Amino acid sequence: MYANKLLDTYKQVKNYVQDKQIAHDLDISKQKISNIRRGERYLTDSEAIFLAENSNIDPHEALIYLAADKAKTDKAQKIWADITAKLSSQGFAGLTFGFTGFLALSLYFPQCALCTLC
Repeated sequence: MYANKLLDTYKQVKNYVQDKQIAHDLDISKQKISNIRRGERYLTDSEAIFLAENSNIDPHEALIYLAADKAKTDKAQKIWADITAKLSSQGFAGLTFGFTGFLALSLYFPQCALCTLC
């Protein structure tokens, strides 16, 4: 699970020894961290962004991998695995520019951006 990688990386960067230190930084309970580690709960977007930014991890990458972790069906998991594999092979720098450009287009030309997806 990517959430564990994110938590472990943050823990290492901060030289923490216990998850309760991470919980304190995120202002969440130790139990929630434990549930996240077991896969029973997920990090929120804001928690993931905080951990990524403070761990020198691209927040785009963090959100994409966390979305992949949340996939419920086998088909969705396979599709997310394909997406993350393609993005990893191309690097996330290209993703940042491409995704940002797409978002800019969708703000100024929403109908055209939607057509692009179809």
